[in-house]
Amino acid sequence: MPAVNKRILQPGERIRVLVVDDSVVIRRLVSNALEQDPDLEVVGVAANGSIALQRIPQYNPDVLTLDIEMPEMDGLETLRRLRREYPQLRVIMFSTLTERGAAVTLEALTLGASDYVTKASNEGSLDRSMSRLREELIPKIKQFFLLPGRSRAAARPEPAHVQVAPPLWRNMPVPQSTKMRPKVVAIGVSTGGPTALGTILPQLPAEFPLPILIVQHMPPLFTRFLADRLCTSCRLSVKEASHGDQVAAGKILIAPGDFHLKVAGNRSGAHVCLDQSPPQNSCRPAVDALFSSISEAYGGAVIAVILTGMGQDGLRGAEILKAQGASILAQDEASSVVWGMPGAIVNAGLADCVLPLDHVVPEILRRAERT
Repeated sequence: MPAVNKRILQPGERIRVLVVDDSVVIRRLVSNALEQDPDLEVVGVAANGSIALQRIPQYNPDVLTLDIEMPEMDGLETLRRLRREYPQLRVIMFSTLTERGAAVTLEALTLGASDYVTKASNEGSLDRSMSRLREELIPKIKQFFLLPGRSRAAARPEPAHVQVAPPLWRNMPVPQSTKMRPKVVAIGVSTGGPTALGTILPQLPAEFPLPILIVQHMPPLFTRFLADRLCTSCRLSVKEASHGDQVAAGKILIAPGDFHLKVAGNRSGAHVCLDQSPPQNSCRPAVDALFSSISEAYGGAVIAVILTGMGQDGLRGAEILKAQGASILAQDEASSVVWGMPGAIVNAGLADCVLPLDHVVPEILRRAERT
């Protein structure tokens, strides 16, 4: 979906949510979980997409939570209508951890859904289901808004292309990334990632000379479907990474859900290592795990790219890479769905370039061709 800058809420204003699901139990569960947060207000519910479309003018929601499987008008058809009639409305899909759920969710993201959460299954108790909903859904709703009392710096648009001075957080000189020939590209991305990756990866030529490693925050199954989907549109091979895969030129490997993607070996013979060590930044796979790992295998011979996403995963790994002379590229706010991860990089003074999405691949190609 097109990037929409965070809306700044006024003091006393709450985020208005419309809950759309054909299950009475789910509607009640979601409503109760959201109403416990003082920043949120459930303004209404609807049993299917047709009813939801009728109620949007009445309730004027900021966010709509949308089930995929519904009678009369399902989630995908509803989403198509929403994008035509209410393009600025944030839509969070409710998905299932099944193959069909993964495939349909990726289709929904392509159609313009803002984000998704997976439905609770076998939680064992209402309390656990409520807790899980609060932990996963509420941050995904709030990521699109700037709440009263929060810093407004993130709401200011970043210039399309900025050369950032070397960071001040180190006393030691920063190695000059401009003099180092890159050996690998590493990309970290979260909210808005499938669309961003679907935009930039097909731009890479078939003869691209470097391997590409990607961490996209997604659960199991979803990452495999994402890789398969991207492979159909890219000139390079795209696959979900497997333990022991060679890190080779012209190959794009995506971290599988629930596994950290790391690299072992060195720049002349690296291979993939997957593990389930503890989450970092509440994420597994985590961008920090990838970035820290490739710093050991490749030193500063890295082009690290941080694209749209919530939170600050990748910040610590980028610090490590930057100290070794790696090139750090960050997506700009104007083209990001959520300027959390790239914003953290920019605000820390780590970005060599801050770029709109359509300038990312040209900059990668320019740096990859460096002698």
